[in-house]
Amino acid sequence: MPKILLLTAEPLTFKTLLSGFPNYLKEQAWDVLLVSGDGREVYSMCRAEGVSHESIPFSKGDNFFDDVSTYWQLFQLIKREKPDLIHSFGAKAGFLGMLAAKQAGIRNRIHSITEMPVKKSSSSAMLTRKEKWTISNATALWVNSSGMYSFFSTLPDIDFSKFRIIGNGSTLGVDFDKFNRESLKENHLVAATMRMLPSENDFIILAVGKLSTKKGMEELIHAFLNFKFLSSSKLVLIGEPDLQENRLAQETLTTIREHPRVVQIDWTDHVAHHLALADVLVHASHTEGFSNVLLEAAAMQVPIICSNCVGNSSFIQQQKTGLIFPVGENAILREALEFSYVKRDVMASFADALFKEVKDKFDRKWLSQLYLKSYEEVLSN
Repeated sequence: MPKILLLTAEPLTFKTLLSGFPNYLKEQAWDVLLVSGDGREVYSMCRAEGVSHESIPFSKGDNFFDDVSTYWQLFQLIKREKPDLIHSFGAKAGFLGMLAAKQAGIRNRIHSITEMPVKKSSSSAMLTRKEKWTISNATALWVNSSGMYSFFSTLPDIDFSKFRIIGNGSTLGVDFDKFNRESLKENHLVAATMRMLPSENDFIILAVGKLSTKKGMEELIHAFLNFKFLSSSKLVLIGEPDLQENRLAQETLTTIREHPRVVQIDWTDHVAHHLALADVLVHASHTEGFSNVLLEAAAMQVPIICSNCVGNSSFIQQQKTGLIFPVGENAILREALEFSYVKRDVMASFADALFKEVKDKFDRKWLSQLYLKSYEEVLSN
């Protein structure tokens, strides 16, 4: 029985991006150990997946002493468990996990790169020292979009032979059992409606993700405040404010908190029910590998407006499966919002086209099988 250690800093990753996957591996006779920081999601996740979990704290940002402590705990855990394969998700987990796994003598070390490297200038993106170390310590690197794959192919001083896309990209596709209008529960729809409190004819604009500058929330708020149809619309934000380096301006935070046409929800396990009530999803992120929020909206047949960062434009086709605006351009975002309000039939046709594509290419059950096959290839080599 092969043993795999799945590693991420945030336990929410297991509950969202990888939901159902650990249980699938277990059913395929794999010994699965999940490792992440602690959190409220851990108990329910372990119960749902039927696998073991170990908690190791991961600090946010750069903290040398905390990172050394996390590395040492990971090293000891990996030496004790001796997995045949370790697969990490997220920058911090990848950096510390790949280093600890290599030092512990684990031969098969996969890291999934789900975000573009940190931008160093307005014209180019470069790798940080930690990103270079992650790449050098991993034996395989899985990127989740064709744009990311192309980007890494142009970088000097890295072993590009390690890089690969599984299937058509994304982290693990979308769970059509969960993001499916036919399977929604009435009580959760009622709860979502009560949170939004829309008027009968309100146009619902939904955004899901951390409330941060990096996610384009400054531009979205600015565009919404200047939106021609503001009085008959509501902006619903699902996500907590980022109080670290990507913190929003105080004026923006005040608008989110006090504006009568803005609803902010820290988090919900029922994103699908909120999507079902939305007229359009906006994803204004500045940097993205391949956003699962776009897949979830597509599965729910919700029209999409997104920025042209690499991960988004690798997935959405302009005026075929959605609307794309340049990163940071709030005036063009406002125009896209006004188009989506007036041309709802056109936006619905984009959503229908995208739904068919996602159904064919991004079903989580199919991608889980591809992941398993890829793991088996790694072990056999």
